[in-house]
Amino acid sequence: MNQQDILAQFGPREAMEYDVVVVGGGPGGLATAIRLKQLAAQKGQDVSVVVLEKGSEPGAHILSGAIMDPIAINELFPNWKELGAPLHQPVTDDIFLFLGEQGALRTPNFLLPECFDNHGNYIVSLGAVTRWMAQQAENLGVEIFPGFAAAEVLYNEDGAVKGVATGNMGVGKNGEPGENFQIGMELHGKYTVFAEGSRGHLGKQLIEKFKLDAGKDPQSYGIGIKELWEIDPARHVPGLALHSAGWPLDADTYGGSFLYHMENNQVVVGFVVGLDYSNPWLSPFEEFQRFKTHPNIRYYFEGKEGSKPAKRIAYGARAITAGGLLSLPKTVFPGGALVGCEAGYLNASRIKGSHAAIKTGMLAAEAAYEAITSGRQHDELAAYPAAFEKSWLFAELNKARNFKQWFKKGRSVGTVMTGIEQFVLKGKMPWTLHRTQPDHVYLKPAASSKKIDYPKPDGKLTFDRLTSVFISNTNHEEQQPAHLTLKDAAVPVNVNLAQYAGPESRYCPAGVYEYVKNADDTDRLQINAQNCVHCKTCDIKDPTQNIVWVTPEGGGGPNYAGM
Repeated sequence: MNQQDILAQFGPREAMEYDVVVVGGGPGGLATAIRLKQLAAQKGQDVSVVVLEKGSEPGAHILSGAIMDPIAINELFPNWKELGAPLHQPVTDDIFLFLGEQGALRTPNFLLPECFDNHGNYIVSLGAVTRWMAQQAENLGVEIFPGFAAAEVLYNEDGAVKGVATGNMGVGKNGEPGENFQIGMELHGKYTVFAEGSRGHLGKQLIEKFKLDAGKDPQSYGIGIKELWEIDPARHVPGLALHSAGWPLDADTYGGSFLYHMENNQVVVGFVVGLDYSNPWLSPFEEFQRFKTHPNIRYYFEGKEGSKPAKRIAYGARAITAGGLLSLPKTVFPGGALVGCEAGYLNASRIKGSHAAIKTGMLAAEAAYEAITSGRQHDELAAYPAAFEKSWLFAELNKARNFKQWFKKGRSVGTVMTGIEQFVLKGKMPWTLHRTQPDHVYLKPAASSKKIDYPKPDGKLTFDRLTSVFISNTNHEEQQPAHLTLKDAAVPVNVNLAQYAGPESRYCPAGVYEYVKNADDTDRLQINAQNCVHCKTCDIKDPTQNIVWVTPEGGGGPNYAGM
């Protein structure tokens, strides 16, 4: 039964009216809501704001390194320390390594470009920061609806966005309403702010509908995979931020690692691979596991003789929007705006996006507040992009505008030119490089690519996908329709398997895609949707763009703790 049939039988949907509807309860969405309420309180007014969060609670789906630049939270909450924000561990030292298979070369700190200097920043659990921000938002009167996924954009007759509808609950695998069926509800706003994070399901539709990316470079992405560990106190250096480039990736593949020492003998270790890689045999998950075996990295997990073994606590993965300023779409359209990683404000050269999400949320809120209090609604918030272009964030992203483009020319060229632009020229470059193709087109046929044989996991330092997904606390209602859909069911076998050796079975970090044999020895693609950690890699990297990620029932997916 399609949505029109459901509405005809069970509708109309209940509608709730707000001044501003925010889709996504991450740092960008919550900053939007908080700033709106702050502005209203300063003038003794009331602005009604609701935040929809598809996770079971704010922070449940948040995954980031993360080193947080406090510049934006200083603006949003100048007294954040007194309010108990969970920014506890300042960065105490930076290490940048170029890894060979066995050895490593450390770049002296005095030669590190400004983008790799983390003095004054904090190592945080961004999930914890998000939960704290949600509490501040509720204290200000923001309504937050966790477990409700925005599944549909609603439009006025003139084409302006008027709000969103949440997904139906209790639909069976066959698409028919079950005995516990509940129709979704509509949330209407004078303005709707979309803050779904990287490759947002609705944001993707809006960019296409309003042609927001016209004249822009194609967006570029990475897949970030992360683990949280408790290690031997003797190997723990609170505040140490270690980054690396090089092994195990080849010189033509963009990527690198991070290892951050948090408080309480915990470290987060992660690996980022640019999704413009060309070898279909490459597995970002396996590269991450292999990376941990490097002597300079293994050191932190082995501990001293007789010490308690290091313990892996959590696992997760998420796509990263990395195209920067040149790929930034137009961020406003009639009735709404894009903020944070939904638009692509992350600074790939600094591996930081939370400060950008908070700042853009604030800027969008200020534009929306001015419009609402002037009696406007459903028009374009032109003041938002205008304010961004005058902000410190624009200046920061402009300095890094060539970063990803240089690394497409190889690691050596990328390293040298980034050093020249950031260290020598201080980001004041007289040139701009452009990208012309999206990530998915770079994949080469398997027959002309070098096959990569990955070692088996040892279950102590390296692990398999299913063991990892288990500790991500991922869960989906099994009877719901699969949220990973195919435009053409024949394409995976006829094209992806035949030409690229089934890359979805390797680029997915959660074991969702699996090629299996039928009784007649033919192949088919099995989709294990219940494993999905909502990273969106498949939606980005599928070479035929045949896979479409759609919103599952609210409350499903990962439930990250401490991440």
